[in-house]
Amino acid sequence: QVQLAESGGGLVQAGGSLRLSCAASGRTFSMYGLGWFRQGPGKEREFVAAVSVTGATTYLLDSVKGRFTISRDNAKNTVYLQMNSLKPEDTGVYYCAVRQGYSGSPSGYNSWGQGTQVTVSS
Repeated sequence: QVQLAESGGGLVQAGGSLRLSCAASGRTFSMYGLGWFRQGPGKEREFVAAVSVTGATTYLLDSVKGRFTISRDNAKNTVYLQMNSLKPEDTGVYYCAVRQGYSGSPSGYNSWGQGTQVTVSS
């Protein structure tokens, strides 16, 4: 089973940037599709981004397109979420997760990190 640990969250002003990292244990990291989810205060969990095994295919939630980028480094067992032009509505706990193969849908993810808090002030 893959274990995940997110980092890089924090407090930032609107318009600022953060880069989230998710480090994974296990030698089979390169076999998994990876995703980022977030859950804002009083909101349901939201599927934000996904990346395929090779990194060649990505999915981004419409509201973050043009601002967020997902990427992975299989040599470092790490997936990243670069977040630019942050908005207060991006506030929430961000989680990474893994699944077999790749999908642009939120289903099938079965291992989760503990989350990292992102707070965007107006």
